[in-house]
Amino acid sequence: MRRLRTAADVQDASDDPMVRWAAQALSSGGAAWAHGDAVAVHAPSLTRRRRLVLSGPAEGVASLLAAHGRGVELRPLLERPLALEVASLMPTPWLEDKPFGWMDRSGALDLPAEAAWLRSPDGVEPLLREANPDSWAWPGEKGVRRWAGVHEGGELVATAAEAWSSADVGFMMGVAVRPSCTNQGLGRRICQFVASSLLTLYGTCALFVENYNAPAIAVYRKLGFAYRDVTTLLPAV
Repeated sequence: MRRLRTAADVQDASDDPMVRWAAQALSSGGAAWAHGDAVAVHAPSLTRRRRLVLSGPAEGVASLLAAHGRGVELRPLLERPLALEVASLMPTPWLEDKPFGWMDRSGALDLPAEAAWLRSPDGVEPLLREANPDSWAWPGEKGVRRWAGVHEGGELVATAAEAWSSADVGFMMGVAVRPSCTNQGLGRRICQFVASSLLTLYGTCALFVENYNAPAIAVYRKLGFAYRDVTTLLPAV
């Protein structure tokens, strides 16, 4: 088992966008390790959680989880099929927490018209409270960098944020469309704008999505995003 000191070390050790995204934590108190071809990144505060992001062959991941996976409120995060295999290898029981989705894509994407980065987040919070009260990104929250929007008649009707981007993975969160304006393609337009911008800056764009949110997943798939089931593992005791 070896220590990975920098985000560049993590990028050399893994081509998994989720691990590369977590590597931003190495500049703010995080740590990373490799065991064979498996990699773990400890992120003390990333999208509201203390995370340990893991990827690679199951046996190596199990060794990393055993060495670094325990701690108060720590959430080991990994692809769901891998998590179930790793849990079967652990000497003590681990339980699966709530599964959800990770989606990412690379390459280029056309920039749509009638969407733009907002000069200020005025109007974003009321829209989120109406359309997406469970959003993981809010104006002024640490790690949330900027908001994009679509206006109709001077009113903000759709929004999405860049939040928690790493050196080579842009991250999109906080998508919301005013309920009275649904079924007009606004969700796709705002997501395409943010994704296009982040792809230009970072080369890869990623996001979390609830695994039961079929309409949102369908929109992201149409924009070229690939879906993976991910989950967290928690000690049984």
